[in-house]
Amino acid sequence: MVEILPIETPSLGDRSYLAHDGVSALVVDPQRDIDRVTGLADAVGVRITHVVETHIHNDYVSGGLALARDTGARYLVNAADPVPFARDPVGDGDVVEVGADLRVRVLATPGHTFTHLSYLLESGGQVMAVFTGGSLLYGSTGRPDLLGPDHTDALAHAQYASAHRLAREVPDAAAILPTHGFGSFCAATQTQADSSTMGRERAVNPVLRQGEADYVRTLLAGLDAFPTYYAHMGPANTAGPGGADLSPPRRAEPEELRRRIEAGEWVVDLRDRKAFAAGHLRGSLSFTLDRSFASYLGWAIPWGTPLTLLGATPEQVSEAQRELARIGIDRPAAASTGDAEDWTGGRPPAHLRLASFTDLAAARGRPDVVVLDVRRRLEWTAGHIPGARHIPFHELPARADEIPDGEVWIHCRTGYRSTVAASMLAARGRTAVSVDDDFTNAEGAGLPLTTEA
Repeated sequence: MVEILPIETPSLGDRSYLAHDGVSALVVDPQRDIDRVTGLADAVGVRITHVVETHIHNDYVSGGLALARDTGARYLVNAADPVPFARDPVGDGDVVEVGADLRVRVLATPGHTFTHLSYLLESGGQVMAVFTGGSLLYGSTGRPDLLGPDHTDALAHAQYASAHRLAREVPDAAAILPTHGFGSFCAATQTQADSSTMGRERAVNPVLRQGEADYVRTLLAGLDAFPTYYAHMGPANTAGPGGADLSPPRRAEPEELRRRIEAGEWVVDLRDRKAFAAGHLRGSLSFTLDRSFASYLGWAIPWGTPLTLLGATPEQVSEAQRELARIGIDRPAAASTGDAEDWTGGRPPAHLRLASFTDLAAARGRPDVVVLDVRRRLEWTAGHIPGARHIPFHELPARADEIPDGEVWIHCRTGYRSTVAASMLAARGRTAVSVDDDFTNAEGAGLPLTTEA
């Protein structure tokens, strides 16, 4: 009996898969920390014989090559991808036998990238599922703009054609198993569905319900910024990345932490933002370790900047290190654990004020208050506080000098990005207040919204 097991990476909004027949196993789009995959295969008592990539990924460093080398599995990659490493080149129409009654059939489904493939999983002469990567997602599709504006329109039309090809060739009962769409910025839009079939997608997915022109127009209008670290993922995956080195970083003492901050390096505090606000190492940056951590840190950090991690526990540092390895930030320069007093070397900790939208409404009339909205463009245009300055948080390191003098009150949608931004400004010597509140509370607090530019 064939079993398909998802391997979740909620922090990046992706899924990998292990499909097996009780003896042989196929792994689809593995993340770089392959110990999760080999551990799952060991737990169910199967041997990984095949590893497949649906595409050259833009939102994480693949573990496919490292997993294939570690297990001796065949590594299936599109023959059209210009990779320098040995792999089993596959293309449209190829059939690969995985087990006694388990095989995959390859379908070319360009759109997310030009060389994107989907894999139909067949057993007993039936199509059980299709691994769609960044093609057909749950109620959506993969975004077509990651290769640059010169290719976006062509890829959007290709994405439409690929979705309709899948609809023709995949039966209604077959499971749709995408890699993206669970929070990944590789998805054109996000949905709440946790599973789906081709029959359900026929009924609800706009790409299968709209005409091509309407689909393309709506898709392109809804695209917003994506993380800047994506620019480094494709080249890394094309070159053939190795596995992740998750050995503990070297411990840094307070004097070294101060020296690194003074040198312009990033010292990142992983603790809850309330703990950071209560006391932190002056000049450190607040990136709470939750499901947004890797995407937002990778988006904001100047690529290649040495990074030191501060965590409440060694386990917190280890988890952050794993998250960062998935996006190619391989080895922290150093790390330290404890709390602010352990990192300041006897100096008083710095503090950050957290506030609510009610507090902002009361303060906004003061002449020295600057309101800064650090949400993305589409969030801003959907409704914002009149008079607020708009700088998306990931642009703040390069645009901080645009902020007028005064006390800067920063808000986002939930408080995560505003605290990151406030810590960045505080590290520059600005007086910053983070609105640690949900944006849906703004109007009720007496802050009317506008959509005017």
